[in-house]
Amino acid sequence: MNCCSSAVTNSTSYSATIGGRCGGVSGGCVPHLRHARLSFSSSFQSKSHSIFHSKSQRKSIISCSSSNSDKVKLLREVLDSAGVHQGPACFDALSANLVESAGFRLCFTSGFSISASRLGLPDTGFLSYGEMIDQGSLITQSVNIPVIGDADNGYGNAMNVKRTVKGYIAAGFAGIILEDQVSPKACGHTQGRKVVSREEAVMRIKAAVDARNESGSDIVIVARTDARQALSLDEALYRSRAFADAGADVVFIDALASKQEMEAFCQVSPLVPKMANMLEGGGKTPILTPLELEDIGYKIVAYPLSLIGVSIRAMQDALTAIKGGRIPPPGSMPPFEEIKDILGFNAYYEEEKRYATTTDQLLSKRDSSRDPFSGIWSRTLRIKITGRDGIEKLDLRIPAGFLDGITNIVPALGGVNLKKLLDDATEEIGGKLLDFNDRMGDRIQVFLE
Repeated sequence: MNCCSSAVTNSTSYSATIGGRCGGVSGGCVPHLRHARLSFSSSFQSKSHSIFHSKSQRKSIISCSSSNSDKVKLLREVLDSAGVHQGPACFDALSANLVESAGFRLCFTSGFSISASRLGLPDTGFLSYGEMIDQGSLITQSVNIPVIGDADNGYGNAMNVKRTVKGYIAAGFAGIILEDQVSPKACGHTQGRKVVSREEAVMRIKAAVDARNESGSDIVIVARTDARQALSLDEALYRSRAFADAGADVVFIDALASKQEMEAFCQVSPLVPKMANMLEGGGKTPILTPLELEDIGYKIVAYPLSLIGVSIRAMQDALTAIKGGRIPPPGSMPPFEEIKDILGFNAYYEEEKRYATTTDQLLSKRDSSRDPFSGIWSRTLRIKITGRDGIEKLDLRIPAGFLDGITNIVPALGGVNLKKLLDDATEEIGGKLLDFNDRMGDRIQVFLE
């Protein structure tokens, strides 16, 4: 497990339909999010939330991911393309799908984040080979972009490394990261790291190359060394050069401590792509912009903690609100309709209609006529407060399903039976449910949208 994983953006347009290479392992068929891809006119073009595509653009909610050989080819095209390529880490199928829907062309798994999300434990060697394969399979089968898998130190000696490489190929990974730490290993930017001997480290990479050749795959091998913090910069540079000579496709020194060290690293084996790790929040490596990294000579750059980090803070904030008798404030979470769209409910319902029987259609009509409230309950309430002076004090929207928390936001609504109002409401968009003045003279309006 390492603190790095990455997804990649490129300046060229991306097409998911590319011929496959023989010998690859086909991806499985699982329910997953599939999105239209974006074309980026610049490697660092800013995107708003609109880059997340609607599920309605998918042809099928349940489909087969691209074959492993196709994904390997896509990954090698990224490595051969000009410029530096950046991206966040994923740790499960949902986060991988969000990476894909945001337009990134490649995704890494992060052992740090998987250990946190799957076990609730630190990245100190608790995760096993089998657990990483299991989590990785769910991720690779859920997206059509190539995924590079975090494989720690290969889970043993050179023979274990061979098994690990072949297992990652079978799990659908397009690439694999192997490091030279001892067991149990440690996250790259934490204390207590130790590495195996130089000879053993090189033998692990040679074993990985042999396993790739024996499998008939072309999986991308990313060789990582932790020798910079465990031993010295000179030893880390030597090992990187030796890894490249042994057949590694990408080399990576974790926890370099300065821009000068990063420049020295990129001068080693100049024809072999280099990977950088921008540990958000305070790691040992200086945080540089993508353009600065490109000028130094990096090919890919990882942002390992962004998704898991913001997820932790968002959950903490939501739990604080709930414990205080409130709901998460508007804007801190998507409306229920958007959540359903992100997860594919709407696409599922549309596709399900293709297989509906006559009985299903009759039951659907009967249930709809008996429960007019069901269509309203998932709608949005707009609450608007205008002061006596005509100045707007509040204008917010919340899911109608969160009625219990409204009085925490607008105490004047206490005692109002909003559920009954919703039960009696028509389904007109913009229908007004309430319009009254409170004791302070403020005008309070509630609309159903």
